[in-house]
Amino acid sequence: MSLSWIGGNKFSLLENGEHFFPRVFESIAAARQEVLIETFILYEDKVGKALHAALLAAASQGAQIDITIDGFGSPALSEEFVSTLTAAGVRLHVFDPAPRPFLRVNYFRRLHRKLVVVDGKRAFAGGINYSADHLADFGPEAKQDYAVEMEGPIVAHIHAFMLAALVQGKARRRWFWRRQVPPAVAALPAAGHADAVFVWRDNGEHRNDIERQYRLAIRLARRRVVIANAYFFPGYAFLRDLRKAARRGVEVSLILQGKPDMPIVQTAAAMLYRHLLRGGVRIYEYCERPLHGKVALVDDEWSTVGSSNLDPFSLALNLEANVMIRDRDFNSQLNGALERLMATSCKQVKAEDLQEPSAWTKLRSFVLFHLLRRYPAWAGRLPAHAPKLTSLPPAKLPDGAERLNETAHL
Repeated sequence: MSLSWIGGNKFSLLENGEHFFPRVFESIAAARQEVLIETFILYEDKVGKALHAALLAAASQGAQIDITIDGFGSPALSEEFVSTLTAAGVRLHVFDPAPRPFLRVNYFRRLHRKLVVVDGKRAFAGGINYSADHLADFGPEAKQDYAVEMEGPIVAHIHAFMLAALVQGKARRRWFWRRQVPPAVAALPAAGHADAVFVWRDNGEHRNDIERQYRLAIRLARRRVVIANAYFFPGYAFLRDLRKAARRGVEVSLILQGKPDMPIVQTAAAMLYRHLLRGGVRIYEYCERPLHGKVALVDDEWSTVGSSNLDPFSLALNLEANVMIRDRDFNSQLNGALERLMATSCKQVKAEDLQEPSAWTKLRSFVLFHLLRRYPAWAGRLPAHAPKLTSLPPAKLPDGAERLNETAHL
């Protein structure tokens, strides 16, 4: 599957669960041939039950359904929830279902992608999981997030990628001289005028593709860069590109968490504030509720929506997927959403607002920053396991289903 730009696509921005869930569930329930889903989190709350109902509706109409969940992010599905799906013919796969933390070093390499393809013609990607905390009525901890709905030739590439992931995950033995032949990419008619490329991060040949696309776009920026990312602690080269862009006159704005779901997230990002502010980067903290988005735009044409944070987990460990888009209309949609966020729900961080650190804090920050700035590269060198999927028969639960959801913030 090529990483070259593909034309003829149509994209629609979906903000939060209020926009995302109705579109996804409606599309799934209307499926006649096939539904493919990958997600990190599936909870058995009102959102998970709505997805459950949509899947059963599609199965009753003869659609073949494959849904892949992460064994760590989706730990507590009941026997009834699972068995009613599998009894209806839904094929439920669990990524890496039985972690053994004392026997391996890849504990944090998770399936973090959020992808849907329906009937090979419509796709969704973004950062939204299937859980009620993506809805405003969840309360103060409801997440702010984004996804994108797609039509056109790019859908065929995502479809082929997801089929290949299923085949790879189910393969039990692969000889090093036998390269797996990827599924053929179908020809779909044009649905619009947007160019796009589907980019993923794995532990094989595509370890740095998402970060590389980000950095290329930043280096080519001439007017503006806006990044909204929940977990921000990239490598030193990424930070250097942001500062260089700001110094050559590009308006660089970061939207980060001001009301984090985990305090350590804000602490880590705040270590970078002085370094970035001195380079001319503008920093905004989103203070209305936890930010979970993973989106960005450059100038008036380039945008990205996906599952990848800009932290060591996403850049060096997890399996991620983003869509890079070249389209003025979609760029304008995303820019309008982010401008509203900055204008109504964010506090701009100024250098004078930062407390003067103590000598101990300066020393600690210096050591931690220079230690962690290259952490993504170091972490990426840890041993990586081949993705493994376990398909569940009726009435069987994921191994470790009783474990608490300790990594839901990812």
